[in-house]
Amino acid sequence: MNKSELIKAVAERSGLPMKAAKEAVNTFFDTFIEAILADERIEIRGFGSFVNKRYDAYVGRNPKTGEKIHVPEKRLPFFKVGKELKFRVDT
Repeated sequence: MNKSELIKAVAERSGLPMKAAKEAVNTFFDTFIEAILADERIEIRGFGSFVNKRYDAYVGRNPKTGEKIHVPEKRLPFFKVGKELKFRVDT
């Protein structure tokens, strides 16, 4: 499912006009992104949680040339699935 299909599903299930459904979905994602950028944890009960994981800098190796390269520290969003969703997908 892509974003436009999500908007259409929200409109159909809620009875909202497409414009209002689009605004609701966009507001959700904008708020979600702002929280992740602010390094906040997002938890949606029954679905899962999102956190930023920090990775330290390290010296890596270019597999093609074997040359050592410096890999800077980074933050990446990480999703952990909730128990209820995990159970529903597994059955």
